[in-house]
Amino acid sequence: MDEIDRAILRELQTDGRIAYADLGPRVGLSASAARQRLQRLLDSRAVQVVGVTDPMAMGGQAMALLGITAAGDPRPVADALAAHPEVVHSVLTSGGFDLFAEVVGPTAKDLLDFVNDTVRQTEGVAAVQSFPYFAIHTHRFLRDVG
Repeated sequence: MDEIDRAILRELQTDGRIAYADLGPRVGLSASAARQRLQRLLDSRAVQVVGVTDPMAMGGQAMALLGITAAGDPRPVADALAAHPEVVHSVLTSGGFDLFAEVVGPTAKDLLDFVNDTVRQTEGVAAVQSFPYFAIHTHRFLRDVG
């Protein structure tokens, strides 16, 4: 990956729907050269174009990050939790928790009920620590591509 590829990625992070006619000049290429570069990145799987939703904009008003300790292999726990629409994403870790799950609900009570009635009752869950938070402002996390 060279500096032009990184410039393309920075532009896509800002506007994932940018037209090649606009992208090319911003990164020092023609529109067709920018299209070819991006296609090469897609074909090599170095880049993936996906839609990302904002859980708060989709009706969720209560969010929490759950630190979960598994009684055994955490992978089945992560798979079981990922099947629930309340779980935005789950990741396995190698730190103090076996996995993290970000969860969202329409109200704080719904979120608490989901944690107590579903997450804590999931086979293989030994302990759950909840870190509720408030997404007051729209935020985006950009990866530093150089």
